[in-house]
Amino acid sequence: MRPPPPLLLLAALAAAAARPGCPLARGPAGECHGPWAAHSATCVDMQLRTCSDVAYNQTTFPTLLEHRSREAVESSSEYILLSVLHHLLEGQCNPDLRLLGCAVLAPRCEGGHVHRPCRHVCEGLQEACQSAFDAIDMAWPYFLDCGHYFSSVEEGCYDPLEKLRVEPEVKLIGNIHGNEVAGREMLIYLAQYLCSEYLLGSPRIQRLLNTTRIHLLPSMNPDGYEVAAAEGAGYNGWTSGRQNAQNLDLNRNFPDLTSEYYRLAESRSVRSDHIPIPQHYWWGKVAPETKAIMKWMRTTPFVLSASLHGGDLVVSYPFDFSKHPQEEKMFSPTPDEKIFKLLARAYADVHPMMMDRSENRCGGNFLKRGSIINGADWYSFTGGMSDFNYLHSNCFEITVELGCVKFPPEEALYTIWQHNKEPLLNFVEMVHRGIKGVVMDKFGKPVKNARILVKGIRHDITTAPDGDYWRLLPPGSHIVIAQAPGYSKVIKKVTIPARMKRAGRVDFILQPLGTGPKKLLLGPRRNGSGPRDPPGGASPYGEPEEPGWEPLGGRRQPSAGGSKPWWWSYFTSLSQHKPRWLLKY
Repeated sequence: MRPPPPLLLLAALAAAAARPGCPLARGPAGECHGPWAAHSATCVDMQLRTCSDVAYNQTTFPTLLEHRSREAVESSSEYILLSVLHHLLEGQCNPDLRLLGCAVLAPRCEGGHVHRPCRHVCEGLQEACQSAFDAIDMAWPYFLDCGHYFSSVEEGCYDPLEKLRVEPEVKLIGNIHGNEVAGREMLIYLAQYLCSEYLLGSPRIQRLLNTTRIHLLPSMNPDGYEVAAAEGAGYNGWTSGRQNAQNLDLNRNFPDLTSEYYRLAESRSVRSDHIPIPQHYWWGKVAPETKAIMKWMRTTPFVLSASLHGGDLVVSYPFDFSKHPQEEKMFSPTPDEKIFKLLARAYADVHPMMMDRSENRCGGNFLKRGSIINGADWYSFTGGMSDFNYLHSNCFEITVELGCVKFPPEEALYTIWQHNKEPLLNFVEMVHRGIKGVVMDKFGKPVKNARILVKGIRHDITTAPDGDYWRLLPPGSHIVIAQAPGYSKVIKKVTIPARMKRAGRVDFILQPLGTGPKKLLLGPRRNGSGPRDPPGGASPYGEPEEPGWEPLGGRRQPSAGGSKPWWWSYFTSLSQHKPRWLLKY
C-alpha cells in the first residue's frame, strides 16, 4: 500500500481543485501540466532514435508535454526541432541542447519514478547558446524553459549532460630532485586541503574538483629523497640526493626535443609540435622514473602541469634550452609565450614572498621581472621535463622554485604552505582559460587526433580519442582551425575575455573531402513517411545521410518585409501544428 501524500501536497491539490486555473506550468497551447513525481510511473524502454544516446534506458508516458505515446512524441514539432538542431545551429551547442531537450520529451524513469533534469544545467546552457538561436532569428524553445520543466539539486535533479563532462587533466609533480623536498610536502598539504574543503562545502573547491581532474605526484624521486632525508634538514648538502638511484638527474633525462624543434622550425612546411622521441634516445640510460612519467603522459591527455623544485624563489617557463646551444643565457620563447607568461604570473602574482619588493630576499634578483623568467634566459639546459611536455604532447608545464632552502625544517613547512596555497589553486584554475570542445564528423561521431590550429601560434594540439580538446589561449581574438585527414578544414573566430572562469565551448563538425560544407535539413519523404524513419542510412541521432534534401544555412537572417524566417516553411510542412513558439515576433 502506498503511503499517503504529504500534507503540503494534499493542500496544494485541494486548492487546485477548488479553483479553476493551472497552478503549475502551461504549454504553448495553454494546456496544464502536472508534476511528474506526483504518482508512480510506468517505465518503458527508450525507443526514440534522436534520444538514443541519453544516459538512461527507460522513459514514461505521458510526458510533461502530455505526449502519451512514442508516436505522439516523434510527430511533435518539439521532437522534429531536436532532430535538426545539429544542422540549424551549424553544430553549436550540440549534442548538449539535444540531450537537454530529450530529458523533457523523454523523461528519465527509474524504479517507477520520473526524475527531472537540473535547472542549473538548463540555465548554463541557455546562457551559452542563446546567441546561436538569435543568429537564426529563432526564439528559445518553450519546453527548455528552465523555470518550468526543471528542478533544483535539493529536489533531487539529475544532470542530463553528465556523460559530456570531459574534465581537463592537470598534474602537479614534486621532488623530481630528491633533496628539494618542499614540493613533496606542498602536494600532501594540497591533497588534504582539497579533500577537507570539499567535504566542508567550499563553493570554490567543489567547483574546481567537479570540473577538473587533478593528479598529484608528491615524489618523482623517492630514492633520492631517502638519501637526502638520511642527512636531514640543516645537514643536507646542496646536491646530496639530487639524482636518483642510478645517479641520473631526472630533469636532464628526458628526450632533447628542443634541438629538433629549432631544426624543424626553420621549415614552414613541417610540423614542429608532437615531435616523436628519436630512436637514439633509447640507446642511452633512461631512468625508470622518466619512463614512468612518459607512459603516464601517453595514457592521460594532460592540459596543464607544474613541476615543484627548490633552491630559489621564481617561476620559470619553456623553453629551458637556448636557441643557440652555445649561449648559456638567452631568451628563447615558445610560440605560446603569451599564455606561458600568464600561467607563470597566475602563480607568482598571488605568492606573498614572490611579490615582496625587497631585493635582498630570496629570489630578489627576479623582482624586476615579476618573479617569472623564461627558462633559457635564466640558464640553459637540455633534457628538461617542461620542454618535453610542450613539444611531445598537448601539455603546458611550468617550473616553480619554492624557496632558497632545499630541505627546510619541519617547523617551516606550514608557513611555506600558506605562501603557496593560493598560488597552487590559482594556477590549477588556469586550465579553464581558453577554449574547449569536441571535433565530430557530420554524423556526430568523434574525430580523434584532429588538429586544432590557432593562426599566428605555430603549435597545434590534437583531440583525444573521444574527439574532445582543450586549448589554452591568452585574451584577445583568435582564428581557430580544426582539420583532420580526409576532411575539409573548419575555421572559426573566437574571442577570449581578460577574465574567464570556464573555457569557452567551440565545437567543430568536419565534412568529408569532396562533399563541401553543406548543412542538410531533412525534408518530407515523397512516399509520405515521417521524419522518424529517414531514408537510406542515418546517423545514430536520426540525421539524414543522403543528398537531395533542402540545403540549410544559405540564409542566416529572416526575409525582408516582415515575412517568416527562412526555416519556418520546413516545420510547417511536416506538422499540422505550427510551432509558433519558435517565432520571436
